[in-house]
Amino acid sequence: MTIQIGTLSEIMRHPVKSMTGEAVTETMVMNYGLYGDRSHVILDEKQSFLTITQFPSLVRYQASFSAHESLDGYPEPVIVTPEGVTVKWSDSTWLKELETKTSKQLTKKVYHPEHVPIGPIEEEHLLILTDASLQALEESWGKQTDQRRFRPNLKLNLFEKTPFVEQAWEGKYLRIGKEVLIQFTKPCERCMIITVDPKTGEKQPELLKKIAQEHENFFGMYARVIQAGNISTNDKVLLLDEV
Repeated sequence: MTIQIGTLSEIMRHPVKSMTGEAVTETMVMNYGLYGDRSHVILDEKQSFLTITQFPSLVRYQASFSAHESLDGYPEPVIVTPEGVTVKWSDSTWLKELETKTSKQLTKKVYHPEHVPIGPIEEEHLLILTDASLQALEESWGKQTDQRRFRPNLKLNLFEKTPFVEQAWEGKYLRIGKEVLIQFTKPCERCMIITVDPKTGEKQPELLKKIAQEHENFFGMYARVIQAGNISTNDKVLLLDEV
């Protein structure tokens, strides 16, 4: 069975792993996920990723690409620091400041536009949320919830506002626009990262506790790319039982 369940309302990618990313109106879906998602990473002296888990204030850095997408090479990311200073990825100043703040020796790494591996991208190619589930969580928590906490790639605007219906989609497929096909693989199990406020860097552990108590610690769905292509906001999204 194939039915249109809604539209694609938002596309979000994170050019630098664990920094706040950017919302775009159109992009390419690659074999690994959204073009450039987690394509740039920061490594410590043990060659482990520097993430919000180790340094929560990293979420207060905002990264976006400075030019149009290219398969020959990524446009250089532009980073806005918590102090409001705009710097380029190639600038060494912000990295030295991060070294001081984290007491770690840090280096930068960039993957190729044709492929970003699982690792910098968490567990699966794409992370998807629905407007209905976000609204229900806000109402349950009793606070306005910044969706950037959940680091989604795609947000769906559902015709039928049934909260958490997406957890029944495991194994099913989603057609986005005319070209892209993805398959839902499993619910996203949450960790402390969602407790960090993207604006202030402050932790609010009660959010994770609520999701653990009410939703078995799952929020959002992972999906893998079956067919790459171009997507845009307002694209139709079709749910398929099989292909």
